[in-house]
Amino acid sequence: MSAAREPFSRRLARGRRLARLALGWEALWPRLWPILGVAGLFVALALSGLFLHLPGWLHALLLLGFALALGAAMWRAGRGLALPRDAEADRRLERESGLSHRPLSTLTDRPATQDDPMALALWQVHQARAAAALDRLRVGTPRPGLAARDRRALRMGLVVALVAAVGIAGREAPERLRRALQPALGSVGTPIPGLRLEAWISPPAYTGAAPLFLPLSGGALNVPAGSRLQVSLSGGHGGVPDLQLGEATMPFRALDATSFTVEAPLETAARIVVRRDGRELAQWTLSTQADAPPTIAFAEPPAAASRGLAIRLPWRAEDDWGVTAAQAEIHLSARPDAPPLVLDLPISGQARQPRGVAQPDLSAHPWAGLPVRIRLLARDAAGQEGRSDEVELELPERNFTHPVARQLAALRKSLSLDPLARGGVQRGLDELSLSPDAFDNDITTFLALRSARYRLTHDQQPEAVPAAQELMWQIAIALEEGRTDRTARALAEARQALRDAMAEAERNPKDAEQRAELERRVQELREAIARHLQALAEQLQRENGETPTPDAEARMIDPQELDRRTQEMRDAAREGRTQDMQQQLAELEQMLEDLQNGQMARQEGGQNRQQQQQRQQRGQQQMGAIQDMVRREGEMLDRSHQRDQAETAEQQQQSRRAPRRQPPQEGQSPEQRAQESQGDARQQRALRRALGELMQQFGDLTGEVPEALGRADQAMRQAQEALGQGGDASPHQQQAIRELQEGAQQMAQTMQRQFGQGQQGQEEGEGQGEARQGQGRDPNGQGRDQARGQREGRDPLGRPTRNEPNANDQGSDTVVPGEAEALRTRQLQEELRRRGAERERPPSELDYIERLLKTF
Repeated sequence: MSAAREPFSRRLARGRRLARLALGWEALWPRLWPILGVAGLFVALALSGLFLHLPGWLHALLLLGFALALGAAMWRAGRGLALPRDAEADRRLERESGLSHRPLSTLTDRPATQDDPMALALWQVHQARAAAALDRLRVGTPRPGLAARDRRALRMGLVVALVAAVGIAGREAPERLRRALQPALGSVGTPIPGLRLEAWISPPAYTGAAPLFLPLSGGALNVPAGSRLQVSLSGGHGGVPDLQLGEATMPFRALDATSFTVEAPLETAARIVVRRDGRELAQWTLSTQADAPPTIAFAEPPAAASRGLAIRLPWRAEDDWGVTAAQAEIHLSARPDAPPLVLDLPISGQARQPRGVAQPDLSAHPWAGLPVRIRLLARDAAGQEGRSDEVELELPERNFTHPVARQLAALRKSLSLDPLARGGVQRGLDELSLSPDAFDNDITTFLALRSARYRLTHDQQPEAVPAAQELMWQIAIALEEGRTDRTARALAEARQALRDAMAEAERNPKDAEQRAELERRVQELREAIARHLQALAEQLQRENGETPTPDAEARMIDPQELDRRTQEMRDAAREGRTQDMQQQLAELEQMLEDLQNGQMARQEGGQNRQQQQQRQQRGQQQMGAIQDMVRREGEMLDRSHQRDQAETAEQQQQSRRAPRRQPPQEGQSPEQRAQESQGDARQQRALRRALGELMQQFGDLTGEVPEALGRADQAMRQAQEALGQGGDASPHQQQAIRELQEGAQQMAQTMQRQFGQGQQGQEEGEGQGEARQGQGRDPNGQGRDQARGQREGRDPLGRPTRNEPNANDQGSDTVVPGEAEALRTRQLQEELRRRGAERERPPSELDYIERLLKTF
């Protein structure tokens, strides 16, 4: 063969080989499909678990039927099967390539004669044309024609069944195939006379699930990890049975001659077989489900409760068998190594998806007011623990109005941040104890302060810091609430303790120790009532100015009646008559409730008067704040004038110095004046913000806001803008001063109209305003002052009349302050101390407060 035809020969050989393969697949696939169909149906039934529920004889019969069907399909597939020849391959190539007249045969044919040159030439031309037509030679894809034979597409249904069976079997697929090929003849499904076999699985106690009895016919089961298998066998004949659990084999334990039992834990998936004398009695395939740890998270971000001082902790948890405990773990952000505060979250039962909202009140904890990190924990019955992410939160704290209580709370908080910094707290306690006037010279408070200081000084144990903090908290609560509230709370606790003891006595009526506990609780209640009555008597004497008498307590509840009732309750407790005790306690509580109602009724009138006085005092304080704003605005006005004068003088000096070149005079530089202007702008902004707060407070107090104060706010805003830009703010500052003075007069008029006795604040406002401006706004001011003096109980000359307190001598100018003025003075001192303790206020304001305190 020539070299030119050699590539074509290789291409033709490869085409014939591919054509034979295609023809072979078209002939073989229709014959293989019945075989694959029978095998696929068997696999689908095996994986679905059908053979596990069949008796041994039926299992074997069905297996034999599949074997016969598979053999018949293989016999039919092999009958008449022959390999394709080259001629058939050529015909396929010509058919798929669209060639006519069999050009491949032309290439292999020979001319009939070799003598005629003309005939040989024509034959060669004919072969060349046939070879040129073979350039587009194609094999084509195999077409076995299975769709024509399976018009209902049953093969696709078999594929779907196989996929579903594999999903059902899962990890048990190999075991199910093995058991499908090994029928249990003469064992499962064929009971032995007199033999009784029982098998059950006990899930772990934390699941709360009932025991699961295993069917003797076998099967596949899924059980929790940690379950216990127990098998009992009795009756029949033979030796000691054994249990095969996976690869391990263990014998049964003999109970008597014909009864046996065995127990085994189930930790992993395994095949279980019960055998006796080499005979398989039962078998199961078990898979285990591991217990997952619980999960817990915040349902919403934790935040302070809408009411009160509690924090709101919405949470949700989840566990496959149930959450048994949930906690909130709180860590102090400033001290991560400090022991955490753990709060229990209530859970009812073993809920698999519990949720709830905890609202603990931690305002009394030493960490109140400090940032903390909160994390939730959940535990299941297996002891596994789940944790949530940490969330940052600042614990709410109680706001104290008493200055000493407020300082104690601050000292207590500083110890929480650094327990080793005891020196600063000791000095703070010393300062408080050296100022007994601040806590009304109360000896109990003084001794408690010294006791807290002694613990911090001489007890170096870590437990001394929490003890001192608790003592400081009790002192602060006592100063803030007063003795009456403390005794009332102690009385409520004593009553609740007696009720709890009575409930316990009803459950154990013959317990002598419980009866003694009842007597002790009755005595504690009697002492708590006595202390509360004494506190009420002292409060009544302080409020109404009554002279203290030895029988102040007897005027509210007869001590003899109280002793008689408590003695009857002790006798009833000693004799175990809880019903009589309950009746006596109910009558005693009714007496206390009547006493409380009477006390509240007596205090209502005084409270109304106190509220009226408090509103008047608040209004006067607000008017005083207005006058302070006028003063500070005047100081800024003076600085503005000084800057303007300095700039004018500097310009004049520059104009004179230009031809003469004289040295500049000393004074503020332009940079210093610009810095001072920016500082005044910031002070003007703070002053305007304070005016806005004062307008809101006065509006809440009286329901009216003077229009002049609104105009003053507008003038302050313009002055602030001018100062910020380095311009002239003097006109705006002057207008702000005028509007503030006008607003003070309007405030005084509003208080006079609503309260009827706001003259003092009005006089102060008008007097100070006129002193600053040098003129009055009312030409008839003298007549108005005389009328006001008559309304205040003074004569036209301003002297107090005989009907007024402290008016013993009309010709005397000396006035002894009354109780109301002394109370108002103390309140002003407390308010000034409170504001002076807020160090974030401007320095000028703090200096002003210090000067006022020195005056007092």
